[in-house]
Amino acid sequence: METRIGIAGIAGRMGRLLAEEVAAAGAKLAGGIDSPGATLPTGAGSFTDIAALSTVSDVVVEFTHASTAAPHARLMTGSGKAWVLGTTGLSAADEAAVAEAAKHIPVMYAPNYSPGVTLLLALAERMAAALPGETYDAEIVEMHHRQKVDAPSGTAVGLGRAVARGRGVRLEDVTESGRDGHTGARKTGAIGFAALRGGQIVGEHTLLFTAANEQIALTHRAFDRRAFASGAIRAALWVRGKPPGLYNMTDVLGMR
Repeated sequence: METRIGIAGIAGRMGRLLAEEVAAAGAKLAGGIDSPGATLPTGAGSFTDIAALSTVSDVVVEFTHASTAAPHARLMTGSGKAWVLGTTGLSAADEAAVAEAAKHIPVMYAPNYSPGVTLLLALAERMAAALPGETYDAEIVEMHHRQKVDAPSGTAVGLGRAVARGRGVRLEDVTESGRDGHTGARKTGAIGFAALRGGQIVGEHTLLFTAANEQIALTHRAFDRRAFASGAIRAALWVRGKPPGLYNMTDVLGMR
């Protein structure tokens, strides 16, 4: 049965790539929503809000702004349809709203939809479990295009959470971010973040484990946003028809 996919944020760079990937996957583009006056891809029907879009969709894929996450979670809950959320920069309250929606509908929520990053996150957790924070300092360095509005990136936060899970700690308790001035010595067991911005870099992430006598580096570089778009559509096709729950790309790749 053909899967009907709606796209929230369809007029943006990611939205247009998502529309192309819908066609490439043999699915049906149900339509999209975006800001008033935005030019939608050719052939894409325009809807007033995500609730209206969900009525003609089997799955709604969203890459928009963090401010829409909580209200869209409530609207998608009432729709009964699957939701693929790729928006980053969500607050704890936003993530709680997403988790609440997942009690009623299937929700796919991942910090990054690239298969390569999904594998990187899994490696990060395993390595963190094997490399104790007392002797291996964990630092995460990311760089993105100059227009990116949130820092650290969602993928960097995802890496930090993976390291924290591996070490059995809460990321919120061990984060060191944006060092400046006389900050004192690095805290043992901290997970550090550095965010760089410039040009039109799609995304670069490096996780460093550094001890007194060795260093291990895991790096992922994205050359094209299409890697995220194709992964999100793959996730949309996978999540359709699943029971309510909160899923991520490890489920799609069969890694659980």
